[in-house]
Amino acid sequence: MIIAKNIQKTFNQTTVLKGIDLHIKKGEVVAIVGPSGAGKTTLLQILSTLDKPDLNSESELSINNTSPIHLNDRKISDFRNQHIGFVFQFHQLLPEFTALENVCIPAYIGHKNNNKTQKRALELLDFLGIKNKANNKPSQLSGGEQQRVAVARALINQPAIVFADEPSGNLDTESATNLHDLFFQLRDQFNQTFVIVTHNEKLANMADRKLVLKDGNIVN
Repeated sequence: MIIAKNIQKTFNQTTVLKGIDLHIKKGEVVAIVGPSGAGKTTLLQILSTLDKPDLNSESELSINNTSPIHLNDRKISDFRNQHIGFVFQFHQLLPEFTALENVCIPAYIGHKNNNKTQKRALELLDFLGIKNKANNKPSQLSGGEQQRVAVARALINQPAIVFADEPSGNLDTESATNLHDLFFQLRDQFNQTFVIVTHNEKLANMADRKLVLKDGNIVN
């Protein structure tokens, strides 16, 4: 599903990632943990195609049998839309749109059929327990509900992989626990792969694997 070899990243002559090797299988839930400044978010951004590693002859990145490193920006955007979902600490919902409309946006960007997209979105909201909030705008939703909308948005294009960056960092304890349980329900239901950067030890310990990043290297 994801194969990375010798992934390096340098910012302003500071090497943040020092040669990461990893292999993530389909259907795995993998947590990436480590102290602040270890390079967790940088690694997640590279694995999710939001950023590129330093290019050298020994670096490789394969996602769902595609190497995005060498794609142009347009093709990377298309690949990301078709194969990857994102959940962030701050839900990043568009305030002027309803929950249903927010969920549908990635599918609309991918030029998918409007009626089929809305039907799929409602099914996801129903699965997530918030179908009754479909016509509510983000300001009318609780923090946990907003994050569930963000999860539905991440799933609308049926991505092979969902990347999450501190997804429960802005939630209360109960909402965070519900969200953590939800990731595993989704994996069991749809066999999707989750790669999660988190400081939450409970979530990290629930994962199939926990990768500890320190000083730009995986140390476990």
